[in-house]
Formats: sequence, structure tokens, C-alpha cells
Amino acid sequence: MAAHLPRLFEAAGASPAATVAAAALVGPAQVAARIVEFGLMRRTHPLISARIAAALHPIGAALLGALGPFGVLGFALLHGAGNGMITIAKGTLPLAIFGPHGFGLRSGVLSAPARITQSTAPFRFGLLLDRMGAGAVMLSGGLMLAGFASLFLLRARVPATVEVVAGAGAP
Repeated sequence: MAAHLPRLFEAAGASPAATVAAAALVGPAQVAARIVEFGLMRRTHPLISARIAAALHPIGAALLGALGPFGVLGFALLHGAGNGMITIAKGTLPLAIFGPHGFGLRSGVLSAPARITQSTAPFRFGLLLDRMGAGAVMLSGGLMLAGFASLFLLRARVPATVEVVAGAGAP
């Protein structure tokens, strides 16, 4: 997406100046979202953070679709914030769901399909822009909505508790 933001914004009808200004805000939005997550959302379960992060891109896509050139700023900020938050969730969510045992292997196995898909994403999104114009962002928003919905199928891992059995002679 980042490689095509200027072209996407121009396809939505934004001026070159608005395109550059909005695209320049994606990075600061990523950093701001990470700071908010580290500070205000520090005690929030990673599953909640991942759900919020996954919802931000589709909301931004809806703004862009509804407002056209007037929605580029909102899209850039929401897309950037979601992207910033999801990078943290990619590391913390598997730990919260599966626990620390085998974390490295499990994280690698879970991220492999995404890495393979991401390697062709700029090419595929460029083709979508050629065919659909700014409407291509609606497809990406729909895919993120599917990801958002799938996060509701996950359940947080319940930490094991130690039970003291009566008469077990606990010291």
C-alpha cells in the first residue's frame, strides 16, 4: 500500500499537494499509535489491540470512498495508525494466545504466509489501481474486515492456575 499511496490519493481526486501532505502523515500516525498503545493501552490484551488495529484501515477506506479527495487525510491517519498498531500485535498476540513455549517457531510459522503474500502485494495492488482506480482501497478494506472478523474467533489463553488439593501436604 505504501508504494502506491500517492497514486491512490490522486486517483481519489486529491491535488498533488494534498497527496504529498497526506502520504507524509502515515509514518507519524504509525509512531503515534505505537506510543498510545505503549502508554494508554499498555494493560490492554493484545487481542483487543489487534482488533482495533484491524478495524482502522477499513474505516479509513470507507472515509476515502465516501469523501473522495476530502478523505485522504483521514485514510492516511487511520491506515498509518492501524499499521503501527498491528506491528506490535504481530509480536504480542501469538504470545498471549499460545504462551511462551515454542514462541519463535510458532511466530515464524504464522508469519510465513503473510510474508509470501506481502512479497507480491505491491504488484497486485498496482494492477488493482490500474483496473479499479481508488476503488481498489475498498477491496483492501474488505480484506481487512475479514481479518477483523477472524480475530473474534480467537480466544485469549487462560493462564494455568495452581490448585491446592486438600490433604496433599503442601509445605
